[in-house]
Amino acid sequence: MEDKELLLKIRNQETRSYGFNLLVRTYQQRVYWHVRKMVIDHDDADDLTQEVFIKVHKNIEGFREDSQLFTWIYRIATNECLTFLNKKRRRFFIPLEDLGKELSNKLDTSPEISGEDIQKKLQKALLKLPDKQRLVFNMKYFDDLPYEDISEITGTSVGALKASFHHAVKKIEDYLTA
Repeated sequence: MEDKELLLKIRNQETRSYGFNLLVRTYQQRVYWHVRKMVIDHDDADDLTQEVFIKVHKNIEGFREDSQLFTWIYRIATNECLTFLNKKRRRFFIPLEDLGKELSNKLDTSPEISGEDIQKKLQKALLKLPDKQRLVFNMKYFDDLPYEDISEITGTSVGALKASFHHAVKKIEDYLTA
């Protein structure tokens, strides 16, 4: 279903619930995996995905349609991830590198994450990146989003995103070849 049709259903009082359920079904998987790649833990990703859709529900009336619905939802998800990671660091007084170690341990022990050693090594390399670089790398590499969409989602210029992606790739290569 097109975004315009979804929005029409959501903005009509009689079809609001149905329209929002369609929106969740349309975007839930993509949002979950976007969040999961940032926070690693399934339960945290599940909770954050739910929070994202609660915020979408509360704010959908204010969506001005000057961007795609998808990019608006991803922006909310991105902000929720960054806020969550920052709160986690502050709450437990965890230095940046220690949070990476904690997430890396979850990667090793999580029953939901299986895969070859190279996949786990890639995920561990990603956890060494600063949050914003990891976010840009995930959206470009895994989600195959164009820089223009990532720019709308993050509020960062295309040039800065390209530089960030380049630095992330270099750091990952260095980690994988060490």
